Amino acid sequence: MQSTEKTVAAYIKSLPPERAAIILEIRGLVNKNIKPGFDETMRSGMISWEIPLEKYPDTYNKKPLNYISLAAQKNNISLYLMGCYAVNAEEREAFEKAYAASGKRMDIGKSCVRFRKIEDLPMALIVKCIKRYSQKEFIQVYENSRN
Repeated sequence: MQSTEKTVAAYIKSLPPERAAIILEIRGLVNKNIKPGFDETMRSGMISWEIPLEKYPDTYNKKPLNYISLAAQKNNISLYLMGCYAVNAEEREAFEKAYAASGKRMDIGKSCVRFRKIEDLPMALIVKCIKRYSQKEFIQVYENSRN
């Protein structure tokens, strides 16, 4: 269920109230904990926190470097955590191990965590992932992953 909305506000307004409430809560969590240098925007039908091309143009697909995305899908909410989940195998393994240790039901996809309610998430782990990298550090991790 990909949105065609152009702004974050329009996207949230387009959602059913119960899903909008979840998106708003997670969005607030990201905005409170993300380090400076990441811009919040709409990209690919999702809320995206990314490094704009003006700051880092050398991406493989010539699009801004995505750090976190958030989307209301048909059957769940998806939180894409590129820094802690998609960049390299070691980060992914550590993330999955910590997630399993939390006791929360793990529903993961390629670079995303899927959930239906806020209570389904191991919040301390999610906050740790949001805070994981500065803009400069994430660019370095991205560049290392390409070599």
